[in-house]
Amino acid sequence: MMLEICGLRKSFAGMEVIRGIDLSVNKGDVVAVLGPSGSGKTTMLRCLNFLERADGGTMTFDGETFDLHAATRHEVARLRRKTAFVFQSYNLFLNKTALQNVTLGLTVSRRMDRERAREIAVRCLEHVGMADRLHSYPSQLSGGQQQRVAIARALATEPEIIFFDEPTSALDPELIGEVLSVMRDLAEEGMTMLIVTHEMEFARSVSNKVMFMEGGLVVESGPSREFFSAPKEPRSREFIRSVLNPKQ
Repeated sequence: MMLEICGLRKSFAGMEVIRGIDLSVNKGDVVAVLGPSGSGKTTMLRCLNFLERADGGTMTFDGETFDLHAATRHEVARLRRKTAFVFQSYNLFLNKTALQNVTLGLTVSRRMDRERAREIAVRCLEHVGMADRLHSYPSQLSGGQQQRVAIARALATEPEIIFFDEPTSALDPELIGEVLSVMRDLAEEGMTMLIVTHEMEFARSVSNKVMFMEGGLVVESGPSREFFSAPKEPRSREFIRSVLNPKQ
């Protein structure tokens, strides 16, 4: 087991938005986190990367267990060196080129030699189909291209798992496919990914596991094929019917 979460809880202003979530991820898994808006999907993901501090729960990563509420700054930094996070809003530095956006984390956070960082950044940008836009600034790129730069930035750190927070939700419909194509390639290469998404067809075809959430709870989890073909819970069946056959 690469990653195991037990009893994750989180509240905002006294309202519990994550109500005791358990999750297991094996190496090479592509886990699609599904559910209606407001179900706690993004909050869960942010807690796993300590962008939000959980109120309770534990994380076991590579055999080492951490308290999600009380983990020290050193522990958080150590965990983040093994993970990467792709935001829905890209989070690129607007005053830096695609190449600079990817190299910055390597040279500053990881104190890597600039030449070595550049080699890695170029390779990762080539990997996501951005070899011809190395010196372009975010304002010169489409939303899909910016998100591909963000994915290259994540890959450059050689993470063991990548967390994706609705990576296509800010894109125009015609740009979604190029980002999903990159993610599909990563899945085929064996990258472990935890993906919060509303792209149901993508989730059905690429993920091997699904976690369906509502109201801060896991309603159902299991193999993707079973979830999409024969969901066990009535709420899961209703959700699948509404998103895949909205006119019925």
